[in-house]
Amino acid sequence: MRRLALQFPDFNPVAVPIPAIHLGSLVLGPFPIRWYALAYIAGILIGWRYCVALVKNPRLWGERSPTMTPVQIDDLILWITMAIILGGRIGYICFYMLVSPDQRNELFTHPLEAFEIWKGGMSFHGALIGVSLAMIAFSVSNRVALLGVADLVAACQPIGQCFGRLANFINGELWGRPTTAPWGMVFCNSHSFDEGGHCAADIESPPGSGVWVHVARHPSQLYEAALEGVVLFLLLRWATHRAKWLQRPGAITGLWLIGYGVIRIALENVRNPDEGMPDFPLGLTMGMILSIPMILGGLGLLWWAFRGARPAAPAEPQTA
Repeated sequence: MRRLALQFPDFNPVAVPIPAIHLGSLVLGPFPIRWYALAYIAGILIGWRYCVALVKNPRLWGERSPTMTPVQIDDLILWITMAIILGGRIGYICFYMLVSPDQRNELFTHPLEAFEIWKGGMSFHGALIGVSLAMIAFSVSNRVALLGVADLVAACQPIGQCFGRLANFINGELWGRPTTAPWGMVFCNSHSFDEGGHCAADIESPPGSGVWVHVARHPSQLYEAALEGVVLFLLLRWATHRAKWLQRPGAITGLWLIGYGVIRIALENVRNPDEGMPDFPLGLTMGMILSIPMILGGLGLLWWAFRGARPAAPAEPQTA
């Protein structure tokens, strides 16, 4: 008996279709505005305002001064935005396209595909490296403490992560492994057929038969939006507002590295491996391999942050 499964909604990856502009023989466009782009914009803008709110809240800093001023955060956002785009794309090329024989050959045959970010292909870990380099450069340029900058960025990161994973879901990409769970979803709609006439999430059964069948899969994008986004944000919110860890440089960054790394490794067990990737030993995936150093680095930062005495509590205001 065939098990029931949820049907993936008929989402259009294009949020706002802007048609081409014809100027005589010159054609400009079309210029589709995609949900993925809007997710990046929303994550950056909301994260920026949340970061400004953190530095404007004196209760979070105790006797310390905030790491940056709101004006410096305004400047940092430009650095972060470029780092996310460049790092995410370069990371995807290095960690995935060059590792996969099929994608590597496709890239060498059509090198301009390296710039086609509107077709997808951004690496979280590549963006992390890019943002880390941008924070180092920004800290040196503005003579501010690197760990303090990293703590503020880490506290805001889950906001963008949540929007990004929701956009992955709308795009019908990065779906999970096959499942018999009642919430399994068939990722196939009118926008997801490939050149072969079947959906990318379908399975050829039996292999080599040319017969493709729908299969229910974990909606792992929603798992990631909930855990890497909402849950991790609430954990960091507790650390900044209740535990006052912003007074210990490096603590928020360390907690974020550990939290994201653990969640990502756990969810890799239900997320479908990227197409064309080699079989890594011990059942590891590229996401797991790249997340292990994050956990180790986070543990090191937490040790560094808490190696000394607890910061003094701020003085209580005097009342008349």
